[in-house]
Amino acid sequence: MKQSWIQQPLLSMAAGVACCFGGMGLAPLPAEAVDRLQLRLPVMEMTITLDIAQVRTAAELIQANPDLQELDRAGEGAVLRLLNQLLTAPLPEQTGGVAEQMVGHPLLEQALVAASELVEVEGLPIDTSGRMVSDALAATYRDGQPTVLGLLQNMPGESITLNLQALAFYAQRLQNNWDDARQLVQQGTPAVPAPSSLLASAATGWTREQLSLSVVHRPQPISLTVVKPTGAANGRLVVISHGLWDEPASFEGWGRLLASQGYTVLLPRHPGSDSQQQKAMLLGDQPPPGPEELRLRPLDVQALLDGIEAGSLLPGTALNTSAVAVVGHSWGAVSALQLGGLGTTSRKLKDRCQDPRDPERNLSWILQCSWLTGAEQGSLADPRVTTVVAVSPPLMLLFDETTAPSAQAKALFVSGTSDWVVPPDPEAVTPLRRGQPMARGHRLVLVSGGDHFNLWAPADQADPPVLGPLILAWIHEQLGVSTTFTFSAGRWGSSARPLVDVTSGL
Repeated sequence: MKQSWIQQPLLSMAAGVACCFGGMGLAPLPAEAVDRLQLRLPVMEMTITLDIAQVRTAAELIQANPDLQELDRAGEGAVLRLLNQLLTAPLPEQTGGVAEQMVGHPLLEQALVAASELVEVEGLPIDTSGRMVSDALAATYRDGQPTVLGLLQNMPGESITLNLQALAFYAQRLQNNWDDARQLVQQGTPAVPAPSSLLASAATGWTREQLSLSVVHRPQPISLTVVKPTGAANGRLVVISHGLWDEPASFEGWGRLLASQGYTVLLPRHPGSDSQQQKAMLLGDQPPPGPEELRLRPLDVQALLDGIEAGSLLPGTALNTSAVAVVGHSWGAVSALQLGGLGTTSRKLKDRCQDPRDPERNLSWILQCSWLTGAEQGSLADPRVTTVVAVSPPLMLLFDETTAPSAQAKALFVSGTSDWVVPPDPEAVTPLRRGQPMARGHRLVLVSGGDHFNLWAPADQADPPVLGPLILAWIHEQLGVSTTFTFSAGRWGSSARPLVDVTSGL
């Protein structure tokens, strides 16, 4: 999941408002639009009501409300600045197109479920299709006031309440979703940092090229970055799968380190959910990735392995495709685990996706729950994949834990203790605690202070990749490469962020 996806606060608020308008877009807009906006503050259960029917600026809102005037004076203009950012900053020109593309999409539906406690509306039933907000955005642009305030003024209904008290609940829930992982890290011993000579080796010892491969399951070919060793090759193959709205370049640092140690590394671009697809979506040209991508992404990887075996990809290169390692980040971690033999199920998705107060709910559930209609077709084990590294993996809802004993791949799970997109407790610690990972050869490493974005390994970044030595040591050991640098031997830690194997403490 790429960071730019969540850097859309105004669009997110506009989408959140949509959860409260009804009829799945089938009923006509009521004659009267919202004329009151209520802010329910997490202080003394205070609610401030704003008359928004005729105002155009944040200053006019404050002038019409004595309570806001007093708060703004006490805060030396802080309220005015906040309202300017929240309500009257211009919406991007493409917002209307994005909303139109997302109408009826399962990803939007789950975003609206998540927003349903933050935004409340009187006068209309709930609409999770997004049609009402799309129609209101169109009217907003026609009126020449493309702001969230303009959007609210074009919404049907009587009044809207922004329940800011709910933010305190969300913050506490996130803290709870971090607590177990942080306690496990405190109780464990960080791994010894990797030798500096190993980290330095990634600067040389590899070459890269861009290739493409035509596939039967997509209309467009798969483009990929290939990183190969310039020295002695060990004949082993590693595939690295990127996350939602990301790209191979974000993880090429891992590939360069692996290639410098003899591995051939493939970094495919998943065309239905990569950074280029995100760009087209934000321009209003494409809808978000659909649940079919849950099946198509593993097929991308399988097609690469088939291409190597058939000689249509990397012809003349001697590679062992009977024991392959797949490394993935976020959604890429899901794809890796699918290929490694974990079965997928819709059962937990059906049970838990519609409850915004679920104590384990987190941001990753917006994506996971959008997979509901594709979950029963997601079990795509490939016997050629014998080891997996799953970084920041969303695990709680999609996978069927009863399939774990039959999974052919040994998996290393890695999660950051400060990851607020895929929090470590519900998404890694809890599922693994139930599954006796150590007895089955799996391990869980937690990264103190790691979040969803600072564990990447972009091409040409100045600092060595935090997880590079860990990934290398795990793959060395699982693929039986002759070396003393293995996971069991340790020395795969980082001086930048402590890495702790917490498996024995689960």
